[in-house]
Amino acid sequence: MAEQDDILALEHLGKTFRVGFWGTKVQAVRDVSLVLKRGESLGYLGPNGSGKTTSIKCILSLIQPTVGKIRLFGADPSNAAARARVGYLPEAPYFYDYLTPREVLDYVGKLYGLDGSTRKKRIPMLLDRLGLSHAMDRELRGFSKGMLQRVGIAQSLLSDPDLLIYDEPLSGLDPIGRKEVRELMAELRREGKSLFFSSHVLTDIETLCDAVCILDRGEVVAQGRLSDLLRMDKLESEALVELPLDTLETAKARLLALPGVELTEELGPVLRLRLPTDVVPGLTAAVVDARATLRELSQHRDSLEELFVQKAVHMVSSDGQRAPKAGSPE
Repeated sequence: MAEQDDILALEHLGKTFRVGFWGTKVQAVRDVSLVLKRGESLGYLGPNGSGKTTSIKCILSLIQPTVGKIRLFGADPSNAAARARVGYLPEAPYFYDYLTPREVLDYVGKLYGLDGSTRKKRIPMLLDRLGLSHAMDRELRGFSKGMLQRVGIAQSLLSDPDLLIYDEPLSGLDPIGRKEVRELMAELRREGKSLFFSSHVLTDIETLCDAVCILDRGEVVAQGRLSDLLRMDKLESEALVELPLDTLETAKARLLALPGVELTEELGPVLRLRLPTDVVPGLTAAVVDARATLRELSQHRDSLEELFVQKAVHMVSSDGQRAPKAGSPE
């Protein structure tokens, strides 16, 4: 299965744990197969407890899979040369709080076998790139969660890896920090890095990824390139309409009375509408008659959030048990 440009390949990966006094079997991951090509970015999605972190730990040989095969750069993931080409950021990175960012990265650089001159050159560069140059000699005990996350990202880049595996890389960052890290990840893609990361921020996945794999209860429920999964629908359109304040309710009622028009978002006088494409001429006429303004008009495109909710979000009953999947046996 592994081709020359395959960075990562999973074949029917499965992981079962034994939990509790009686050693009850819990299947955390079941029959997951995927391929990540060189230079691609793949978003690994799913609700909490769906098996994302377990899969990542198997890829990194932190735990062993129960069944299936993993190929990392065409080799077994236990291969030291293959693992040296990977940069990893766990979901909750932990560092000794008496160390400074410079000391953490110097220690990690030694583990990678980087010589002193290389560490001396790369450490300040990476800390500056992550916005930590002002704090490179401060003890981590005074850092916020977002700053610790930046230290974690910096250490993952220290060896200039070909593959970056990030478990919730945007967790704990403020809006500005998220924007900066998102831009950094996009820049790393342009540099030819391959990205494999999980995130609950679906808009970031849409921005950064070529493809996604959505898990639910350890199983793949949707997989493929975003361009294929989120197709434009020629039969449906979306419109953004700004209504006049003096006749807001009347104009709103008139637009919603059109056949097939659905209100999907309302922000004051601005409405986002979904409608059949053949109703667009009637909508534009109604907008003119209502003295409203048509701000945007485009073909409807399913969002990743809609796909995620459709495939991997289920109702939770009053006793805390998740309902079965639609069409599946009880």
